[in-house]
Amino acid sequence: MIYLQNVSKTYSNGALGLTNTNISIEKGEFVFITGNSGSGKSTLLRLLLKEIEPTHGKIIINNKDVTKLKRKQIPYLRRDIGIVFQDFRLLPNKTVYENVAFAMQIVGASGREIRKNVPITLGLVGLARKARCYPHELSGGEQQRTALARAIVNNSPILIADEPTGNLDPSTSWEIMNCLQDINKRGVTVVMATHEREIVNALKKRVIEITNGSITKDMYEGGYDDEMEYSQVFV
Repeated sequence: MIYLQNVSKTYSNGALGLTNTNISIEKGEFVFITGNSGSGKSTLLRLLLKEIEPTHGKIIINNKDVTKLKRKQIPYLRRDIGIVFQDFRLLPNKTVYENVAFAMQIVGASGREIRKNVPITLGLVGLARKARCYPHELSGGEQQRTALARAIVNNSPILIADEPTGNLDPSTSWEIMNCLQDINKRGVTVVMATHEREIVNALKKRVIEITNGSITKDMYEGGYDDEMEYSQVFV
């Protein structure tokens, strides 16, 4: 589903984002991307979203070589990728329902489809009773669950979560992780960048650690603290 082949990214100022990176993520996997700030996690996510281009190498998502996509094709790529950010990024003047519906409106969904899918999706993240609330009326956890609903309402097969628990307290963080696991169980591939050591160690998912632009660990059923010699999963 997601393949990076010898991908490197060097920025115009000379900073190294990634170097000679090979990653293979299959459909339905749940993968944590770990590493210190500046390690290359954000570079990886931005490459997957085609916000930036690799300096070298090839990126394949859903059998498409995204490094060859033209600018006008990028929106269609992003329809297959839901994204959740640390800071929620909800529209403050829209209700929970309207925030989620907006994601469907962007891709041209009909009013009938929106009226059907949005309530179902809000139910999946436990927000059926909050549909008419505005973001300022919600807790941090409820805002993030709204963002999750917006990310999955179009049935995207891939969900990228960029530090989704970074602004939440521990108990609320676990609510979000439970939602993410439920989404993953429905067949959605989840790629989550995080610094949350306790969460990574407890869930024992696949862990890819990046250090100074290079993968230093790729472990199934791994933890933040596990140590192993790095063995890449080549495409």
